[in-house]
Amino acid sequence: MGEDVPLSALFGLLFVLLLLSAFFSGSETALVSLNRYQLRHKARQGHRGARLADKLLQRPDRLIGLILLGNNLVNFSAASLVAIIALEIGGEPAVALGTLLLTLVVLIFSEAAPKTMAALHPERLAYPAAMIYYPLLKIMYPIVWLTNVASNGVLYLLGVRTGGSELQALTREELRTVVHEAGSRISSRYQQMLLSILDLEKVSVDDVMVPHNEIVGIDLADEISEIEEIISKSEHTRLPVYEDNVDNVIGILHLRRLANLAPQSFDKTSIRQLLDEPYFVPEGTPLSKQLVQFQRRRERVALVVDEYGDIQGVVTLEDILEEIVGEFTTDPADQIEDVVREGPDSFLVSGTANIRELNRAQGWELPTDGPKTLNGLILELLETIPEPSTCLKISGYPLEIVASDENRVRTVRIGPRAVEAEL
Repeated sequence: MGEDVPLSALFGLLFVLLLLSAFFSGSETALVSLNRYQLRHKARQGHRGARLADKLLQRPDRLIGLILLGNNLVNFSAASLVAIIALEIGGEPAVALGTLLLTLVVLIFSEAAPKTMAALHPERLAYPAAMIYYPLLKIMYPIVWLTNVASNGVLYLLGVRTGGSELQALTREELRTVVHEAGSRISSRYQQMLLSILDLEKVSVDDVMVPHNEIVGIDLADEISEIEEIISKSEHTRLPVYEDNVDNVIGILHLRRLANLAPQSFDKTSIRQLLDEPYFVPEGTPLSKQLVQFQRRRERVALVVDEYGDIQGVVTLEDILEEIVGEFTTDPADQIEDVVREGPDSFLVSGTANIRELNRAQGWELPTDGPKTLNGLILELLETIPEPSTCLKISGYPLEIVASDENRVRTVRIGPRAVEAEL
């Protein structure tokens, strides 16, 4: 053959075969390394290479069969060609050396280098390769089909079932990782909102409700002047209405409806006529489910009850939305009542302060999987009501009991000024 074809042509053909081998190796890695969600996104946007790559990856057995068929054909042809060139140049002793050199060249230039580049930048090679493989698969389909039948038969005997490659749904934690890894592509504010939405199932109405002892409502047993004062000072547009005590709620009053009443007709009877039916939800209801229920029922306020039907608190649509987007308004009076800054890192905190709100406002990481208030957290840990000056650590935060009474912790100092003492 050396007499018919010059060595330069043989070397040129060998170079082409090595390029084809590099293409097959690199494109295989590129197609497999594609981010399936980015691929689907680009395919929906009309990117031709992405659409073809998505179709090819729906049957990876056919794609891999086509690539391996081409790659092996090219590599075996290159090996035969090297043998011919070696015989032409140095005779039979040169064949072994030629095989060794070919192995090194294929390993470096046709395998390692293209696969590494494809793994780092899969889209650059995958989309152009898909435009080549898609029509090539149509042409070579009979051979690829026979190859796949044989290989799938072997896999079947081994207990492996082949089929379409479906895009697996991400778990909540995997979605959290995706949001975190988005980096500067999503602003920090939107990142936090997305993470809060993903966490709605972990948070229940118990975590965000106004507890029983802090419910502000209208007691029809009070004098009408007292009711007027409560309404005038109310920060909410909807108030529970009860008789004698909060556990006997008879309805929810929308304060805007009072605007239609004449001043002389404002009495307890007219208030009763304006009431909506109270909406009760069981404690422990996830916020994600409660948000849907608020939407379906067109409600904005719900009374949280325990298994005995006793009212535990009030949860509103605003409470749930604030879990996602943060506080809508900032009331300085509330901040002074619950948290008072003593120094750069030292705070006086009310024992009734909600732990989740403290964590969100101060950037702390106090445990939220147990009691809802700071008082409850301390009592659960100590299993007794501590005396003032008692010191402890919770999740690395030094706490000092500043004031307590016979049934609860009233004030706690959190920060370096608290005496650090391990339990």
